[in-house]
Amino acid sequence: MGKLDNLLKAGGANIAESMGAGLNRPAAGVAPTSTVPSRWQGVAKSKNAVEVPIDKIVPDPDQPREEFEPEALERLAESLKTRGQLQPIRVRWDEAQDRYVVVCGERRWRAASIAGLATLQCVVSEGPIDEGELRALQLIENCLREDLKPIEQAKAFRALMDRNGWSGNQTAKALGVAQPTVVRALALLDLSEPVQERVEAGTLAPGTAYEIGKIRDPEVQHELADRVVSEGLSRAETVEAVRVAARRAPSTVGKGRGAGKTKLPISRTLRAAGCKITVENRKGVDDALMIAALRDALDQIEALADQAA
Repeated sequence: MGKLDNLLKAGGANIAESMGAGLNRPAAGVAPTSTVPSRWQGVAKSKNAVEVPIDKIVPDPDQPREEFEPEALERLAESLKTRGQLQPIRVRWDEAQDRYVVVCGERRWRAASIAGLATLQCVVSEGPIDEGELRALQLIENCLREDLKPIEQAKAFRALMDRNGWSGNQTAKALGVAQPTVVRALALLDLSEPVQERVEAGTLAPGTAYEIGKIRDPEVQHELADRVVSEGLSRAETVEAVRVAARRAPSTVGKGRGAGKTKLPISRTLRAAGCKITVENRKGVDDALMIAALRDALDQIEALADQAA
């Protein structure tokens, strides 16, 4: 079994246990005894789950995540107060510190402290954990968090790839996400700093920023980002703006991403679900514009559906 297989096997087991797996269940085919009430049949206590005082838990100083958004922590803290803890965190005992150290779930621990909780449900990792495996588990957890900002997610993907020597395809398979998701995320890291800041601030959509990233020149990227934000350009309109910039200065576009030398059709038609969908543009419709236009249309339809609901 190779390094990747070992890591995924160990990582999957550890993450599953931190979510409440690893329960002591009766063997298959063994009928419950009549003395056990129906509501307790097949139910068992998690072998390592314990309630640990908040002040007995400390964060891991080497945890790869560095930023915790205060507003998001406040929202999670409010959820913990009203709904309780829905998922245990994972910790390990550190004899030198006389404290439990967070392995996975530092965000929940921070939110619990804000909420004023006295204890936190934890799954205790017994025995030594390999340093490389520990960091990989933390990085995987970071990559899969729902509250990640686009640039933060891209950095988490990159850190996981660098630590394990994975390709984008290997990373996608390890995380159970589509490869294009990883590719588009990593492309955001090639953007100039001002453009990345706009993505982080939420004023520039990641998909639109990805199109801008096809321009290599940082100054042109910055100019396009300013125009997209100020004029409210859609992704399809951004694709067109990138194409215009490429025609004016082909050297600013990455290899294979510039304007095509062959003449593009002014319209393209797809047939789906018994319907005919046509995208037209007098300057030509290529794959990038087609995809961007369809995504924009889907966003508009979903917005209208939400309003009607």
